Amino acid sequence: MSLPPGFLDELRTRISLSDVVGKKVMWDQRKSNMAKGDLWAPCPFHHEKTASFHVDDRKGFYYCFGCQAKGDALKFVTETENVGFMEAVEILAGEAGLEMPKRDPRAQEKQDRRTLLAEVMEQAVQFFRLQLKTGAAQEARSYLDRRGLTPQALDRWEIGFAPDGWQNLWDALRSKGMAEDLILGAGLAKPSNKGGKPYDTFRNRIMFPIRDARGRAIAFGGRAMDPNDMAKYLNSPETELFDKGRSLYNHGPARSAAGRGSPLVVAEGYMDVIALVEGGFASSVAPLGTAITENQLQMLWRMSPEPIIALDGDTAGLRAAMRLIDMALPLLEAGKSLRFAIMPDGKDPDDLLRAEGAGAVQVVLDRAMPMVKLLWQRETEGKVFDSPERKAALDKSLREKIKLIRDPSIRKHYGDDVKELRWQLFRGNRPTASKGFERKANGFRDGTRAPWRGKSVVASPVSTTRASLVAAADEGAVVRMRESVVLATVISTPDVITEYESNLDRLTCADMEHGVLRDVVLRIGVDAPERLHDEIEYALGPGTLENLMRLRHVAISAGVRNPGDVETARLVLAEEFAKLEAAKGLDVELAEAAEDIRSLEDEAVTWRLGQAAEARNQAVRSESEDRAQYDIADNGVRMNRDERDSFNALLDRISPSKD
Repeated sequence: MSLPPGFLDELRTRISLSDVVGKKVMWDQRKSNMAKGDLWAPCPFHHEKTASFHVDDRKGFYYCFGCQAKGDALKFVTETENVGFMEAVEILAGEAGLEMPKRDPRAQEKQDRRTLLAEVMEQAVQFFRLQLKTGAAQEARSYLDRRGLTPQALDRWEIGFAPDGWQNLWDALRSKGMAEDLILGAGLAKPSNKGGKPYDTFRNRIMFPIRDARGRAIAFGGRAMDPNDMAKYLNSPETELFDKGRSLYNHGPARSAAGRGSPLVVAEGYMDVIALVEGGFASSVAPLGTAITENQLQMLWRMSPEPIIALDGDTAGLRAAMRLIDMALPLLEAGKSLRFAIMPDGKDPDDLLRAEGAGAVQVVLDRAMPMVKLLWQRETEGKVFDSPERKAALDKSLREKIKLIRDPSIRKHYGDDVKELRWQLFRGNRPTASKGFERKANGFRDGTRAPWRGKSVVASPVSTTRASLVAAADEGAVVRMRESVVLATVISTPDVITEYESNLDRLTCADMEHGVLRDVVLRIGVDAPERLHDEIEYALGPGTLENLMRLRHVAISAGVRNPGDVETARLVLAEEFAKLEAAKGLDVELAEAAEDIRSLEDEAVTWRLGQAAEARNQAVRSESEDRAQYDIADNGVRMNRDERDSFNALLDRISPSKD
């Protein structure tokens, strides 16, 4: 509806901003000067004890020096009442005694009929409330008492009872002069197919009035008392007043509570909403007999940017959540999303409240998961991905879902999160690093990650060992030395990470802390190399990179001395990976040969062991050269006594002394 020129100016001249704001705040008498229209109060938009909220009544504007909220009377009403602009205009026009502009005749006629229908509905609300106090409603009162509803709660929610019988409500409304077409038009009665009087829509049911955002009764929900009734819950048919796909139970009060900062909770039914509100969760609503529609979702987002969908923890509740995801994905916008709180053990919010109290519900709401994680759960739960084909099927399914998102920025972030979850599923369970990773780097892109709270993963060497990583000079130290050079090289030149991703993935990491760092490099470096340094510091602690890079054998490496030089990094990595693979293969060959000796002695085994011994000699010479390069004092490969004795015995067996 468009407003005629000058209407808003006239409205602003008729209302006083201080009167509008004064209904929501307590003025600070010491700072305020009423005569000059200079008023101060604690801000209604954020919690504070000092009066930083200023109203200039003469200019008609307010401003908070704490949270920077500002605007005029219309803006104040839209913010505090959580209503739209036109609704704010209607509210202020009513207070100012200013008649709203007339609509065209047809629109006015339609509005007048809607007003009459709302009056009929109000009469029905009163009739049902009175019936709940009669003897015929004894069983209904007992049921409500068992559900924990006090008499005060029954009054607050205007709960009533439709007695058994065909024309109880019809006769009552007709006796008050209500027109037959209005009773039928409000959905309170249905015409008879046999030519008799119309009969009541609701019979032998507990009645829940449904009101729109403005507080008008527009429909009813009825809970059957007869366990054999075909429909346990029955809503009013759709009418000129009631469109169930565009209505929410407890809409108006929940909208006001959400405007005051209360989290918006979406439950499944009337009793859940009543229980939640009575338990302290004031901004709670429910759809009306159907899954959440697109219109209802837009209504929810107008109330809160991130509603919490609180669903029963049973199969039906989970199915409803999954359907909602498919409907919501194309509608997502920056700052508008959903979180899902799944109730435990098949309970609904009402069950959990009565069994464990509001604290237990709050815990579930605090743990509500973002939509991307529920989407991932749907696509992976109960499935086995033990073949490339099954993994490819998962990738295809997730891609199809993410394509539904219209906003390119949100689509990218969903892709990033799914890629990270996929990484955890297929690669994140390596025994060398998974525990350390979970403890030190729980997530990178979502809000659930824990900030760094401990020491750096790559520990700083003590002063007595800084000159050499391998002061003990055993084979494990040599492997760790090579691992640290590899990691330092890819961090210095992250452009090569994609090229060597498979090599890094196969890197077993003798040092578990290197495994943690390797996981971070793979998770971030492939997709966002520009963020690699920041993410390592965030996840593994300040000083991590400094401690790694200042190790002497790392600092003198060509890959570290020439950061960003892709060709140099490739040469370093090719050499280090080749030596690591050779050492790994040698260990496997020696282990297999030793096993063969224990089971069978023949020429083939002798030949294999001879080859292994020669490889060992070459490795010793190679490591001696490497140690000289890294300025390592010890020029040999040091073994412990048992290893040396075993190896010498094997050599004697292959090449016995000529003496």
